[in-house]
Amino acid sequence: MSRRYNCAIAGATGMVGRNFIRILEERAFPVNELYLFASARSAGCTIPFRQNEIVKELTVEALTPESFNKNIDFALFAVENHISREYAPIAAAAGCIVVDNSSAWRMDENVPLVVPEVNGADIKQHKGIIANPNCCAAPAVIALKPLQEKYGLERVVISTYQSVSGAGNEGIADLQNGINGQPPRCFPHAIANNIIPHIDRFNDDGYTGEETKIMQEIRKMLHQPDLRITATAARVPVAYGHSLSMNINLKKPFSLDELRGTIKKAPGVKLFDSAEAFEYPMPLHAAGTDEVYIGRLRRDESSENTLNMWVVTDNTRKGAALNAVQILEALIG
Repeated sequence: MSRRYNCAIAGATGMVGRNFIRILEERAFPVNELYLFASARSAGCTIPFRQNEIVKELTVEALTPESFNKNIDFALFAVENHISREYAPIAAAAGCIVVDNSSAWRMDENVPLVVPEVNGADIKQHKGIIANPNCCAAPAVIALKPLQEKYGLERVVISTYQSVSGAGNEGIADLQNGINGQPPRCFPHAIANNIIPHIDRFNDDGYTGEETKIMQEIRKMLHQPDLRITATAARVPVAYGHSLSMNINLKKPFSLDELRGTIKKAPGVKLFDSAEAFEYPMPLHAAGTDEVYIGRLRRDESSENTLNMWVVTDNTRKGAALNAVQILEALIG
């Protein structure tokens, strides 16, 4: 009989935490025992977990320093930064490997930041904690990696159009309530019928924290610290699915046909690029799916060796929970 693993989810009652559970079910990850942790106010509630056609009602426990004294092999964290910084080292010290979805550890030089299709070998460098990337950095590097390998990357300009689910259940509620004429509670302005060019706090340089994460994390995962990159992040009135417009300056000349073939062969990618058939990636395609959709490929005639690209993925899946579970699969693979 193949080995099964004791797993835990910290932040199990939130949007990403529940997606962790769903994806463990869908991908039939070999779970022995699954422990669910959340805040004290959520302790005692139950969440169903289906395994081999058997549904178990699992009781949520309050997250405490003693939570990981249970011989847990892997823990998926979907908690705020300060909670991850407190509890991830505790879990790692207890012999558990943590895959953390917050931004707390992503730029730590001792913590690998991983998209398995892009830099899966970095997983081996872990010291008990592995970081799951930003929900836009993940699809960006999947789209950029095959181009980096074949042509080299000179400069990247990214504009993101991020769905409200990126802000969790509160973001979804703001959109739904705003459609009904109610004021926002999650975002600084109404999101219904609007676009907000602001995600996360503003830095002194005028960039937001979200934009800085995207730029720094792409450099780290592509192992190209000198990559020239700039980003603008906006929130749009879409429930699920983040979209990215990328302008990419390559080091070598390219033909569009050859470039399409390169992208089509890349893991985790679905090329959706036919102007004649009005085929291009949209959040409606991506929601609930695992692929990174790429389309609107065209040469930027204003700059040598430069192309434009449109990228869409489900931010709650490949942008978060799915990627984390794929890291677990790589660990046991």
